[in-house]
Amino acid sequence: MNYLAMGAAAASVSLAASAGLAESRFTWDGEVELGVDSVVNSDVAANELSDFYGTLELNGEFALTDNLSVFGGITGESVTDPTGDRVFGDLGFYFHELGLRYSIGESAVSFGKITPSFGSTWDSAAGFYGDALAGDYELTEMIGATADFAVAGGTLSFGVFHADDTYLSQSAGFNRGRNRASDGGAGNTGKFDNFAVQWSQELGDTFYHVGARRLSASAGDLKDETGYVAGIGHQVNDQLGLFAEVAHFDGFGGTADDATFVTLNAAYTVGQITYSGLISQRDVDSAGQTNLYSVGLDYELANGMVLGAALAHVDDAGTNSQQIGLNLVIPLGG
Repeated sequence: MNYLAMGAAAASVSLAASAGLAESRFTWDGEVELGVDSVVNSDVAANELSDFYGTLELNGEFALTDNLSVFGGITGESVTDPTGDRVFGDLGFYFHELGLRYSIGESAVSFGKITPSFGSTWDSAAGFYGDALAGDYELTEMIGATADFAVAGGTLSFGVFHADDTYLSQSAGFNRGRNRASDGGAGNTGKFDNFAVQWSQELGDTFYHVGARRLSASAGDLKDETGYVAGIGHQVNDQLGLFAEVAHFDGFGGTADDATFVTLNAAYTVGQITYSGLISQRDVDSAGQTNLYSVGLDYELANGMVLGAALAHVDDAGTNSQQIGLNLVIPLGG
């Protein structure tokens, strides 16, 4: 019996029922993405593959009282990396968030399976390949607590956590298996001995954030990971937006490596079309330097759906490849 699948189904039914009975207390949103990421040419022929994929993300929150709410989020996606041409392969569904939140005004404390704040490239960078490298340091699927406080016109965010090692780390459909602390990896300790802190603020057409984190070494790791991040975005005018983020790590992933990530992104909107350009770099001691250059466009349809396309050139420690990404994003809820 797949208890995770039963839990996901029960949560979906519960959310739907809550929406019908108390619509004003229930909010939800999400999106479906259909696309293909294809390496059309590479110095290493084995790297030339196409991954046709589909992803689903649903997020919901139900207010139990004026201050206390239940929140949850479900993701459906291919839960393994492709090793050859693939069409909607290894699809699994899992909770990326699930817990309780207590809010007072613009401040909130959340408990359960949470997403601590550290960086924002995955939300702020435009284009198909916007977070292709920076996604390596996003903090997701953690068990613990976060606190977001509205202070002096900005938000101060704290998180204490460890990587999810509960039954919720599995997936329904294609089961990716349960994570355990014995698997290793910085932050995968089974203890609340990891933390992240970030300050974020908006000043007119400019926003910025600075943050730090400490992830303790787990089984087989060489050292703790210490990381720092800083990002800034500016809306020059109604059409042009700029974004940059830099992150540096000592003991990246629990290894002996230092690692530095840089993302530079620009987006220019004309009518329903947004053109984007990206320069991204990942420099890891043992793996060498990876440079990614990309141009793309996104076309917003009248119904809110977005068609996207992008070209990318990747130099991965001297191995060069060219990629094409195409996608359709369908918003849900709101």
